[in-house]
Amino acid sequence: MSDPWQECMDFCLDVTKRAGKMIREALQKDITIMQKSSPVDLVTETDQKVEQLIISSLKEKYPTHRFIGEESVAAGAPSVLTDDPTWIIDPIDGTTNFVHRFPFVSVSIGFTVKKEIEFGIVYSCIEDKMYTARKGKGAFCNGNPIKVSGQKDISESLILTEMGFKEDAEHFNIMLANIKTILTIPVHGIRSPGSAAVNMCLVASGSADAYYHMGIHCWDMAGGAAVVTEAGGVIMDVSGGPFDLMSRRLIVASSRTIAERIAKEITEFPVGRDDTEGP
Repeated sequence: MSDPWQECMDFCLDVTKRAGKMIREALQKDITIMQKSSPVDLVTETDQKVEQLIISSLKEKYPTHRFIGEESVAAGAPSVLTDDPTWIIDPIDGTTNFVHRFPFVSVSIGFTVKKEIEFGIVYSCIEDKMYTARKGKGAFCNGNPIKVSGQKDISESLILTEMGFKEDAEHFNIMLANIKTILTIPVHGIRSPGSAAVNMCLVASGSADAYYHMGIHCWDMAGGAAVVTEAGGVIMDVSGGPFDLMSRRLIVASSRTIAERIAKEITEFPVGRDDTEGP
C-alpha cells in the first residue's frame, strides 16, 4: 500500500531547505526587529518572509490543504485544527536566537491528518541539521537514524526547558521555582537552547534526556513531536496526561519514568490554548 503523504514530505523537504538558506543569508545582513505582544516577544522581517515562502510554495502545490502559521496567526488568521490535511509552520523557531545570532535557529513544520501528526521536519539551519520523522518509519538527522538516550534515572539526566520574563508575577515565580525543584532533585543540569523544536530534537537524538515547557504553541511543537516520538521518546502533557497539540504545554523524555517524575515535580500555571481564546 502506497504512503499517500510521502510526496508531501519530500516536497516539504525541498521547501524547508530553501527556507533555511533564506535564514542563513539574512544572518549576514542587518536584522530588522519588531515587537509583538511584549518587549521580549520578537518578530523580524525574515520570520514573515520565510513563512510567506513556505506557505505560498505549499499552497500552490496543495491548494486544498489547511495552514496554521505563527506569523499568519499573529496577523489574525485562525488557529484551529481540523481533520483536514494541515501544515503547522514555525518559520523561525528561536527568533530571539536569530536576532542575537545564537546558533539554535530552526524551521519547524508538522503535517497533520485527522488531527494526528503524520510527519515532522525540523531544520536547525545554522548547524545544517535536518531532522525528519514519518509516522511509523523512525526518526533521522541528515538521513541517519536517531534515537533517545533511554535514560530512566532522572538524577543522571540533562533536562531542557526555557526561561524568560513573564508579565504575570505568579507565573514568573512558578517558572523559576520549577527550575529550582528540578535542579534540586538533583539532575546533572538544566539547559535552555532557545528553540522548542531543537530542544525536542536534542532529546530525540540522545543529547538531552527530557524537555518541559508551558506557554509555547502548536507550531513550536508539531515538527519536533513527530521526531521525538519516532525516535522512541515519550511525549505527554505537563499534568502527566495525554499530549494535546493545541494545549501549549508538554513534556518529552527519553523514558516514561523521567516524564512522569517531571510531571509530578513541577507546578502548572494557566497558559490558554491555541484553538480557543485564553490568557
